[in-house]
Amino acid sequence: MKKLIIALIMMAPGMLHAAGGGQIHLESASINLDNDAAKQRGAKYFVNYCLNCHSLKYERWQRMQEFGLSIDDIREHLMPANAKPGDLMTIAMKTDDAKAWFGNPAPDLTLETRLRGEDWVYTYLKSFYLDDSRPFGVNNTVFDKVGMPHVLWELQGWQEAVITTVKDHDGRERKEISLELVEPGLLEPHEYDRAVRDLVNFLDYMGEPAKYERRELGVKVIMFLLFFLVVAYLMKRDYWKDVH
Repeated sequence: MKKLIIALIMMAPGMLHAAGGGQIHLESASINLDNDAAKQRGAKYFVNYCLNCHSLKYERWQRMQEFGLSIDDIREHLMPANAKPGDLMTIAMKTDDAKAWFGNPAPDLTLETRLRGEDWVYTYLKSFYLDDSRPFGVNNTVFDKVGMPHVLWELQGWQEAVITTVKDHDGRERKEISLELVEPGLLEPHEYDRAVRDLVNFLDYMGEPAKYERRELGVKVIMFLLFFLVVAYLMKRDYWKDVH
């Protein structure tokens, strides 16, 4: 009982965080865990747009072989010229420089989808909008007062916030923010959605590669337990058939 109470106390902050973030509408990332092509495209987007500031310091470049890229592909299209396949995916930006430019160092993203969830990251990357009051001229409906520039603006374009006042079932007024595309990017909205989904797919895999194998193994274990349950029930019925 004591151990159970301690476990519940340790889980409480995460439960409170989930409850506090429940008002934020998160779109479903709907990533396909088996789509290697999506992970390959996501790796390209990450290296081109994210890796200058965000590291994946708990993973190595050669990990990408697991979803269909060869070492030559990784060397030619993804890795820095001075890196080796066995190197960790770190960045050259110094911590002091990051603090001076952004206020805080950009977080490592290896475990980001495990920490916040795929839907959060997916919605966040779609939710930047123009805001002149912010240092980089943008804000985010998922992460208010965000300190990060919209690095994918070239692909998505620029959005503006449209604020409307609505009443809930108790008659209380509240403000809702919707986003309107005012300057298109290189991609159509549905193409940008797919690009972000691919990026999240890649991050999700790199954050926990064993998850895919674990899920497949988990299905087999459940099927075995169900089969064993039937066998155990038949054995029990046979052993007790003469007991009145």
